[in-house]
Amino acid sequence: MGRDERGVAVASGLVLMGVLVVVAILAAAIGGLVAAHRQAEAAADLAALAGAAGVQDGRDPCARAAGVARANRARVVGCRVDGFEVTVTVVVTGARFLGQRPDLRARARAGPVDGAGSGLQPVG
Repeated sequence: MGRDERGVAVASGLVLMGVLVVVAILAAAIGGLVAAHRQAEAAADLAALAGAAGVQDGRDPCARAAGVARANRARVVGCRVDGFEVTVTVVVTGARFLGQRPDLRARARAGPVDGAGSGLQPVG
């Protein structure tokens, strides 16, 4: 007759539950990183557009970019003005995972469509 197999299903079920918990935690962490990176990209785009509008209005483009970035929960770590074109680099702090909070960077450039300041668009 066969061996006693009582309790095998319980042990297998516990192992499977453990694997599922680990996979769920990893999926949540990756999802948080992707969301934070998308937030950084959006903040960089909006900050660059605000900076380019600031150039056209005769205001400080980097200050305007920083204000828009702050409103989008990001911080400007680089701002460069080249004529009517503004390039902004922002950082967003990602979700905590394994005791660490990664910084996610994004860069965007914006300037006038025709180079003469008649309208703005992202150019990079």
